[in-house]
Amino acid sequence: MTDNTAAPTVLVRTEGSLGRLTLNRPKAINALDLDMIRQLTAALERWRHDSDVDIVLIDGAGDRGLCAGGDVRGLYEQITSGRHEGVSDFFRAEYALNLMIARYPKTVVAFADGITMGGGIGLAGHAAIRVVTESSRLAMPETRIGFTPDVGGTYLLGRAPGRIGEYLGLTGATMTGADAVYAGFADYYVPSAHLDELREALGKRADPTSPSELVLLFDETPERSALVDERGWIDEVFSAETIGEVVERLAARSESSASEAAATLAELSPTGVAVTLDAVREAREGDLRDALIGEYRRVLWFGTHHPDLVEGIRAQLVDKDRSPKWQPATLEELEPDAGAAARAYVPEVSLFA
Repeated sequence: MTDNTAAPTVLVRTEGSLGRLTLNRPKAINALDLDMIRQLTAALERWRHDSDVDIVLIDGAGDRGLCAGGDVRGLYEQITSGRHEGVSDFFRAEYALNLMIARYPKTVVAFADGITMGGGIGLAGHAAIRVVTESSRLAMPETRIGFTPDVGGTYLLGRAPGRIGEYLGLTGATMTGADAVYAGFADYYVPSAHLDELREALGKRADPTSPSELVLLFDETPERSALVDERGWIDEVFSAETIGEVVERLAARSESSASEAAATLAELSPTGVAVTLDAVREAREGDLRDALIGEYRRVLWFGTHHPDLVEGIRAQLVDKDRSPKWQPATLEELEPDAGAAARAYVPEVSLFA
């Protein structure tokens, strides 16, 4: 017999004037696959001109988080089997959704409660109203698998205070809710116990009360972000011109957090961190669309021309030996402009037709 009772991976419904999109793969912390991206896109297209929907809310099922990221295992299988067209299709669909959220004509609210990383940042980070809680854990951890931040993450990182963006992008460090507000990845801090009340208020709002005014009713001042206190050494270190100079400056610092950052970078793909440094700085100069185009060039370069992405996924998620063999293995072996090849790569299919 065929099981037709499988729950939908995206719950799409309206509650009053609220269009609600709930990622529904709680066992996988709502990790995104291509079908989910297409469902989200289709719902937003339907609601674009629906006069009964005033606000759109994006949240996640379960109690672990909004979204742990994209389907990295699926990406691994596509690359290793030579299905590069599928890789391109996934990123084109995902990035189009990210831009749609940022430019949507109606207010999009995102609850980044719990784990919100990678592809989850692509959904929540570009919403008009971004809510975090005491349980929020946000990150762009792509360098941990020999990759580089995407989904418009470089755009957000490039606009973080000082050199916080370079620090977060290169190390993949995790932000608390307070950190996310400080770094510009979130707008409001609402205790998770009040999210249901806020959700109900958004659905039943009485004009002319704006969504922002409603969120302010539940907004609280978070604890002091640790990034505020670390800002001094982060700005000094991560303003260095090259990744090699970043590492040299880290070695000269006495802060324990700087030592932790140095230890992290020592484990990561030299190419991945060099490309990421280049990407964040490039994204600082343009808009979100420009950043997505730059990311698309780089992710397809990793997917088709460089082995570290496949090796990183293998080591972390497939064989789980945690011993990736990066190529090259050290920063000293990198070309002087190690980000040049990824920066200049021209994909066969353009991101935006």
